[in-house]
Amino acid sequence: MEVRAQHGPKPYLTIRPTSGWQAIELAELWQYRDLLFTLASRDISIRYKQTVLGVVWVILQPLISAGIFSFVFGKVAKLPSDGVPYFLFAFVGLQAWSLFNNTLSKSNGSLLGNAHLVSKVYFPRLILPLSTLPSTLLDFAVAMGMLIILMVIYHVAPGWGLFTLPLWLLLITMLAMGVGLITASLAVSFRDVNYILPVAMQFLMYGSPVAYAVSAVDPKLRFVYFLNPLSGLLEGFRWSVMNRGHLNSGVIAYSACFAVAAFVTGLFAFRRMEKRFADVI
Repeated sequence: MEVRAQHGPKPYLTIRPTSGWQAIELAELWQYRDLLFTLASRDISIRYKQTVLGVVWVILQPLISAGIFSFVFGKVAKLPSDGVPYFLFAFVGLQAWSLFNNTLSKSNGSLLGNAHLVSKVYFPRLILPLSTLPSTLLDFAVAMGMLIILMVIYHVAPGWGLFTLPLWLLLITMLAMGVGLITASLAVSFRDVNYILPVAMQFLMYGSPVAYAVSAVDPKLRFVYFLNPLSGLLEGFRWSVMNRGHLNSGVIAYSACFAVAAFVTGLFAFRRMEKRFADVI
């Protein structure tokens, strides 16, 4: 936004939308950092307010899902799990998937969920999707505590690849936030996005190595399979935590470049469509 001050008997500010694909104004985001922290704190408090089990739900949900995947894919389908207990294998995959899914879903709903603010108050709209990140990362950190306990129980120790874990977390978050910014911008004008996205996420989960290993995919189909950039990132995450699996440098480079490109594209697309939010929402 371009802000101009006009001097006279009653000074006022004229806020006008910028034109074209403008760069993100980091100085303006920093100026509104208190709002970001306030919204993030609100999301965290609302999530755990008036819940009997509170933070236990963050651990209970992936445990139940891992148990179901372990039975269906491990016991019934008898798919490989890279030499580790299938329950632990599935739990690790769900950790990475939950980070991606929660980041994308929350950022997607951030604008419509705060429509009263968007239509009445001026602030950098990017604050809204960014404010959803702390609650997602908190949930991830809590569930990681349970993962450590499971790894001790199953006697699975990480290797030196654990030092690369922050890189996988960053790339997964960037990919999710980039896509989330695009869908959030589109959802303001096209509410169908909110109906399509959950279905698409279900297909994407089963099209990614969440509940099964890449080794279970037919080698002839792996090229097509790895066109999904999340496949390489989830494999990298699992490798860094459990020291299992094999990383393909070409697949990792593709996934990393795709994640960065998606994030940058999401930022500029959000910036491009931002000027219409208050009028359309």
